Amino acid sequence: MTHEIEALQNAADKSSRDLGGPRQPLLTVRNLLKHFPLKGELFQFDKSKRSVVRAVDDINFDILKGETLGVVGESGCGKSTTARVLMQLIEQDSGELIFDGETVGSRALPLREFRRQTQMVFQDSYSSLNPRMTIEDSIAFGPIVHGVSSRIAITRARDLLSRVGLQPERFAGRYPHELSGGQRQRVNIARALALEPRLVILDEAVSALDKSVEAQVLNLLQELKQEFGLTYLFISHDLNVVRFVSDRVLVMYLGQVVEIGLSAQVFDHPKHPYTHALLQSMPSMDPTQRTTVAPLSGDPPNPINPPGGCRFHTRCVYAETICSQRAPAFAVDDAGHGVACLRHEPDSGYRAASELPPTLKVSHV
Repeated sequence: MTHEIEALQNAADKSSRDLGGPRQPLLTVRNLLKHFPLKGELFQFDKSKRSVVRAVDDINFDILKGETLGVVGESGCGKSTTARVLMQLIEQDSGELIFDGETVGSRALPLREFRRQTQMVFQDSYSSLNPRMTIEDSIAFGPIVHGVSSRIAITRARDLLSRVGLQPERFAGRYPHELSGGQRQRVNIARALALEPRLVILDEAVSALDKSVEAQVLNLLQELKQEFGLTYLFISHDLNVVRFVSDRVLVMYLGQVVEIGLSAQVFDHPKHPYTHALLQSMPSMDPTQRTTVAPLSGDPPNPINPPGGCRFHTRCVYAETICSQRAPAFAVDDAGHGVACLRHEPDSGYRAASELPPTLKVSHV
């Protein structure tokens, strides 16, 4: 029994180690690429002629220790695919993941150890739980798989249930169908914390909840982050929620990162026209701020055959000829605000870097 407790403590110490200090990013993503071949062309042996969906197309970013990085963008831009590749639920075609200075999948950081330190909370709280397992068993399953004794795992499961606001004596023996959506999502959060991870990926974790329940879960996530020293990757369509929880915001469009910066930078002073259009689409409670013209028209281009140059130029009101001929480089200023737009490249050939109009001042959560 003593050896089991010592093993659990050693595992916890290993998961919480800080190899490179606070300045080293917790997760570094370099040239990450994931393409999905079309079903009718699975047996096309010439890969150069195979049509693919460019879900994630050569993206780079860092997740800093202790921060919440919000990820926004239209449906189909690659947010969820990125999250699943980061979790290694699907394997990337190319690119590198570096977790606290160690390459994921290497001898120094095997995939099993990385998955113990990185957990995910999915959007659908019901389908992500096993309907044949009790809530208690679902939370304890991960630690048991990683070598923790059943008794210790069950004890930790009950402690986590209490921590997320569910009384163990009432909920431990229940099944997922006996819980509400908000209660199931609390169970998923507890399950994610059972292995004492350092990084938690939240993929639309509150989008299916009522607003009152959503606020409770968001406050719970903030408390757990401080208590357990967590780092979050928070994916959502709700820009108000993203602004409330995020330290930095990453904007994706058609499989690529178009802007990244501090939350205040991106929301108050967006540099990319796509980011500006997203913010203009936020509903306002101010009757004087009426939207008479859609801030963004048309559907995103086909990810199988994306346009050349800047991928946003087909919908951009500021587009010029050069935008269809040259892909913008991703540039980061001294304040850490990065953007991929020719308007911000002095030698790009763009005629004039006119300022974007101010965004609507929308009260956040």
